[in-house]
Order: sequence, then C-alpha cells, then structure tokens
Amino acid sequence: MLSVVVVYLGLIAAFVGVISVTKPLVFLAIHTRRQGLIVVLAGLVVAVIGALLPASDMRVAAPRTQLDQFMPVYQFSEFHSIRVKASKEQAYRAIKLVTADEIHFFRTLVWVRRFGRSGPESILNMPEQKPILDVAARTSFLVLAEEPNHELVLGSLVGSPRGWKPTGERTSERFKLLLTQPGFAVATINFLVEDAGPGECIVTTETRVYATNAKARRRFAAYWRVIYPGSALIRREWLRAIAKRAEAR
Repeated sequence: MLSVVVVYLGLIAAFVGVISVTKPLVFLAIHTRRQGLIVVLAGLVVAVIGALLPASDMRVAAPRTQLDQFMPVYQFSEFHSIRVKASKEQAYRAIKLVTADEIHFFRTLVWVRRFGRSGPESILNMPEQKPILDVAARTSFLVLAEEPNHELVLGSLVGSPRGWKPTGERTSERFKLLLTQPGFAVATINFLVEDAGPGECIVTTETRVYATNAKARRRFAAYWRVIYPGSALIRREWLRAIAKRAEAR
C-alpha cells in the first residue's frame, strides 16, 4: 500500500540523516552535518505526508462471510492466507488453541508496540501457554460471530472520542452501534477455514478497520501506517503457527 511505503521511505531517510548528523555518509552524497540535518527534516516531512494521505472507503459488493456482515465498509485492511495439510476440523481447533509462544516474533513485536511497558493481561501482554484468542476474547476483543469449523469473527474498539468511557455489557449489538457514532475507530478480525481438496484446507485471516468520521480516520491512519509491517508479519507467522499445530495432529 502506497501510504505505508511513503511513511517508511520518510522514516528511513530520517534515520540516515540522523546518522549523518553524527558522521556524514559520504557514499550517499551526504558530505556535511548540515546536509544530514536537511535529510532528517526532509524524511520527517515525507513520513508525515504519507501518514496524512487520505484513506477512502472500501465496500463489500456481495457479502459472503460473517466478517462481511459485521463490517461491509472499511478504510483499512490486510489479508493473509495459508494452505494447511489437515482437515477443516483440525485447522479450526488449531486456530482456537494456538498460543503466542508458537508465533515467531510475536512477543518481540508487541513489546515494541507497547514501548516495553508492563500492563494487565491482554493480546499485547500475553501470559505463557494460554490460547491467544481466549485471552483476546476476555480482554480487549469481543467474539462477534462463530461458525464452528468455518469462521470466527472478533471485534475491538481501537479509537474513541476524548473522554468517552464504555458502559454496560459488551455485546455484538453495542459493537454495531459504535459504527454509527462519530469519533470511533472499530476493528474486526476473522479466521476463515475453507476446503481445498481431500485432507487439505485454506485458512485465511482478514483485519478491517472502520473510522466513523474524518478526524478518527486521520488519527488512525497515522497509527496504522506505522504499525502495518509489524502487524502483517505477526499475522503471517500466526497462520504458520496454526498450520504447524494442525498438521502435527
């Protein structure tokens, strides 16, 4: 996605500039510390431009999954898939049971994402040997829909108006209501299992985020475009961990 590329080109340029302020990188045609400082500023400007690029609505033309039902319109998304040499039942069981310790780089990346701070149990602060989706569902995520051996959909609030506090019981109906109120950014993630021939299946995961007004969209866009590479890596490794667990059985 173009906006992420622009952000990271800017950040890389700024990093190169920071190094050149200490010791000019002559092989990159940066001969003085002043030129290094200019590169830093230019890189930051490019990164900000990338973060502020507009994000348009994407719409599901023909709803096919439970995820489509809960979030047919969104601005931010990522999709990953893997072929698993196991039955749908084995793959779905693996989805429900896989732990953070089975996902390469998971703990490192979420540690960076929370800036190394400690905190209560959550998907960003996973206990050992506990299924990651169990922890997610009882902390910051809500199970929106489940079709056993086929699809699981979870939702989470990832942005809210200043001063807003949740009240009442967490339900799928309240989750849908947030999509109609200004100032919110709401995320959904699914895991979908589909047949791919005898003894094989395809497991996919898709994340979608819908921001309910322009301000929420701009605020979340900057965050999304910075964390996207790490998020994508986690999801790919998550699918590999699911496949490994399912095929081992």
